[in-house]
Amino acid sequence: MPGKNILRLSLLFVLLVCSKVLAFAQSADPLLRLWYNEEKNAKIEIYKATDGKYYGKVVWLKVPDIDGKPKTDIHNSDEKKRNQPIIGLIILKGIKKVGNNEYEDGTIYDPKNGSTYKCKMSFDGDKLNLRGYIGFSWIGRTTTWTKAD
Repeated sequence: MPGKNILRLSLLFVLLVCSKVLAFAQSADPLLRLWYNEEKNAKIEIYKATDGKYYGKVVWLKVPDIDGKPKTDIHNSDEKKRNQPIIGLIILKGIKKVGNNEYEDGTIYDPKNGSTYKCKMSFDGDKLNLRGYIGFSWIGRTTTWTKAD
């Protein structure tokens, strides 16, 4: 009967490993993924840095080049940064989780106009609502991103 015991132990081991994987998957942060911007012409990867805050960088553009050259941050108010490629550009910075599905205290950069705004976000299933504002959050604009993966 040693074969049966080995089989039982193997089965128990597999079940334990599977339960750990499922528990990890359920506890994984739903914000950490790829997101389409509202126009679906860019993908932004949101990640958590070692400082415990969330950041987001552009990792894909529907039209990545202009005249065979990578699109750059031509609207940046800092002339030295205007040759910086949009792909790889960090547009979300320093976002903190403040509630179950709420994040704030960071900034969002809009490469379409070169402006940086304060930012707060709320996560709702497959949608991420981002509110960029100056001063007060009720004076601003909300955009909705959707899961890209």
